[in-house]
Amino acid sequence: MSADLLAFQMKAVGLKPKREHKFHHTRLWRFDFAFPDKLIAVEFDGGTFSQGRHTRGKGFEGDCEKFNAAALMGWRVLRFTSKHVTTGDALAIIEEAVKRGN
Repeated sequence: MSADLLAFQMKAVGLKPKREHKFHHTRLWRFDFAFPDKLIAVEFDGGTFSQGRHTRGKGFEGDCEKFNAAALMGWRVLRFTSKHVTTGDALAIIEEAVKRGN
């Protein structure tokens, strides 16, 4: 699973995100990974080419609602697919976002 690979990659470079971080006070929404002190969230969107939840109508609409709420709360949400994880692009972007920190 690419989310586990991403977790491994982040740990290997010393990043320590919280997994399954609940960010909303009334909804059950969670981020796959989060750096709460920096308001940076990381979401892994699996199944992008196999009609996974994130690419079908209801799932996509739910993601829009979640990410818009997060933005209104000041979060920056970084979204990645399996390709971004396996190429290392996700890790590079996450490292840069955490380094900038704001």
